[in-house]
Amino acid sequence: MAKKHKPTTMPSHRAEIGVDEAGRGCLAGPLMAAAVFLSEEFDTSGLRDSKLLSPKQREKIFDRIMAANAEGTALVGIGVANVQTIDKVNVLQGTMIAMHHAINAVILHPSSEKYALESHEILIDGNYFRSTEFTNVKTIVRGDELIDCIAAASIVAKVTRDKWMREIADKEFPQYGFKQHKGYATKQHREAILQHGTCGLHRTLFVRNVLNQQAQGA
Repeated sequence: MAKKHKPTTMPSHRAEIGVDEAGRGCLAGPLMAAAVFLSEEFDTSGLRDSKLLSPKQREKIFDRIMAANAEGTALVGIGVANVQTIDKVNVLQGTMIAMHHAINAVILHPSSEKYALESHEILIDGNYFRSTEFTNVKTIVRGDELIDCIAAASIVAKVTRDKWMREIADKEFPQYGFKQHKGYATKQHREAILQHGTCGLHRTLFVRNVLNQQAQGA
């Protein structure tokens, strides 16, 4: 298996809206998407794909992005597809819904007018995006490694979702260990499901598929 490319340089600056998601492959919890516009005034030092940063590094850069969002030198939008939506329309369509909400939140940001966002491209991490609302869209494989606004979106989505899983999901359902695994299909999580069954935060089809695969491999 080929090793994943790890860039040695910082993602390049692009004056567009970057979009990424977090939680797509989880067994439990919402999927969260973030859209981020970074002005030339924003300090991009240390900005990387969220997967290449430690939790402490992610949170530090997240705080900087959100402070800039309050000042208007970065514009941030967050969209959510909850478990009920994912179970109803599937995770791909849930991703599209969350991304649309995030993009619209940036466009409606109080500071958006000074940047003429309607003239900027929307850059999506990955190879798929479908919309009847937005036409100025470009998908970029490994965009979170290459473009700073997508890297920023990956950090915002990841930190926001992790915080939700720690502070809300784990407190409501402490028996599953959401604080540790954030809803991903870890051994700890799978064993907790076998012991306690599922809860209202579990994605029905995801859990069924993983447990079936586990049973077949036993």
